Amino acid sequence: MDEHDERATILAVDDTPENLALISGLLRHDYRVKVAPDGERALQIAHAAPPDIILLDIMMPGMDGYEVMRRLQADAATAQVPVIFLTAMAGVDDERKGLELGAVDYITKPISPSITLARVRNHLQLKRVRDFLQDQNAFLEQEVALRTRQVARIQDVTIRAMASLAETRDNETGNHILRTQHYVRRLAQQLAEHPRFTAFCTPSNIDLLFKSAPLHDIGKVGVPDRILLKPGKLTDEEFEVMKTHTTLGKEAIERALEDAGEELGFLEMARDIAYSHQEKWDGSGYPLGLAGDDIPICGRLMAVADVYDALISRRVYKEPMRHEDAVGIIVKGRGQHFDPDIVDAFIALEDECRHIAEHFIDSDREMAIAAQRTQQSLGDRIHP
Repeated sequence: MDEHDERATILAVDDTPENLALISGLLRHDYRVKVAPDGERALQIAHAAPPDIILLDIMMPGMDGYEVMRRLQADAATAQVPVIFLTAMAGVDDERKGLELGAVDYITKPISPSITLARVRNHLQLKRVRDFLQDQNAFLEQEVALRTRQVARIQDVTIRAMASLAETRDNETGNHILRTQHYVRRLAQQLAEHPRFTAFCTPSNIDLLFKSAPLHDIGKVGVPDRILLKPGKLTDEEFEVMKTHTTLGKEAIERALEDAGEELGFLEMARDIAYSHQEKWDGSGYPLGLAGDDIPICGRLMAVADVYDALISRRVYKEPMRHEDAVGIIVKGRGQHFDPDIVDAFIALEDECRHIAEHFIDSDREMAIAAQRTQQSLGDRIHP
């Protein structure tokens, strides 16, 4: 037979040669027919190249048709092949057992050629429809997964672009975004089993936290350059203006949420981070002076990550602090600036945080660009 024959393949299984000849003669004009004289041979043929349908006798020496059916069902490669029992066992219990095992039909001998052909044709049509739907479902699942990944990438790119807008006006580098993202994710993962944080630090929330963290300083876009890029210490009046970046960030993200017209988890978390990451555990932070557990967990996590990164990073107005010294300041702030349990998690992860900082270290070129931005701003003030 032509190996490129596209007709449906039918496997007939019967221990009687005359029955195999009868079935083969009945079907071969419309279908490719394979035959097997026993259950073992049937399984070998089916596993090597699953047919489109199997006509299976029950009463066979060695392995009966019921056992063949069980083995076909147990193998993923053949479990979906439709099986029609073709047997002399005409009892109601026999038929019920065959159908319960997974057969799609039950035909008793002596067979009616026209009825047998009709049932085979109908079940092949059903199989084609089922196969088509499975292919369509698989295609749609792939498309949904692809679109989901595309939307996630668009979100990530948009967030990075928005965050970078704030960074380009500040004297920090873009790697600050990457470092703080990774710090807060590891802190949240470390606290996932802690009774105080289990409800918040779920895998989905940790993903949202990682995605949203870059927007923590988005409000700095609204702070004047003369304050944002000032290389020295801010005056009290200037610091009050700087403090408004938390509220500016919150309001900007809230406007984005209103425009979206629906709940967007990553923006809601970004709003809470932007508004609360400057609060302090003892209530001395801003903008609301929240204390303890009244501060959102995402803001408490970012507070530790943001301060640590600011301490160890080089800026145009300062040299970087040693990791050990920065850790000491974080520890000193335990229970005052920072949530004590988050500080404990940070201490447990300090080596990992050091590695994150080293992996996303600022290059000389990036620092030169940051310095150039500051100098340009100072020049603009002198020569408007």
